[in-house]
Amino acid sequence: ESRAANVSKREINIQWYIPSLAKPSNDTETKVLLLYAYNTKPVKISNIKIFSSMSTFSGYLWIPLARIIFIQEKLSNLKLQVEMLMQNSKSFSSASEHASFVEQSETLKIISSTKPKMNVAKVHLDEKTEEMAKSCLSEVKALLSGVPALSLPLTEIPFDITLQSIASLEDMFDPANGCTITEECLFNWIISLFH
Repeated sequence: ESRAANVSKREINIQWYIPSLAKPSNDTETKVLLLYAYNTKPVKISNIKIFSSMSTFSGYLWIPLARIIFIQEKLSNLKLQVEMLMQNSKSFSSASEHASFVEQSETLKIISSTKPKMNVAKVHLDEKTEEMAKSCLSEVKALLSGVPALSLPLTEIPFDITLQSIASLEDMFDPANGCTITEECLFNWIISLFH
């Protein structure tokens, strides 16, 4: 009972492991192990000794540490760019809100009540940021799909870009920490790469 688990929604859990002895043979570069587990339906485990589920999956990938660091830096830059776009959009909407506040004070109350949801709102990307996103996501796709040579660069972004989705991807490629991803579109895209 104390080790039981309940997952009420679909999620991916990511952990990194740097083994000291169990390194794959004939590799000269440092590799780390990406461990993942995800469920496609809600899961309730009350007895770990008899648990069996057709909706729970796990696996691992050996990934060069240098590529992880490279992707994390690119994702960090993309996150900064998305934050700047959001800030510019927020500044622009704040100016128009201020003008309309003189006429309707209720508008400001409605807009301010939605501010906590800003990080999950779809961000409208400019051309530069869209190209950055395609480049980053192409790198992620190549790394996770297992056959980088056959992985073509993305021509379109496979999910809505939000600050939360980019922050989740950045966390995913932080080898010092693990992460849990629950965003629906991001979840679907990542598990499609594991197959």
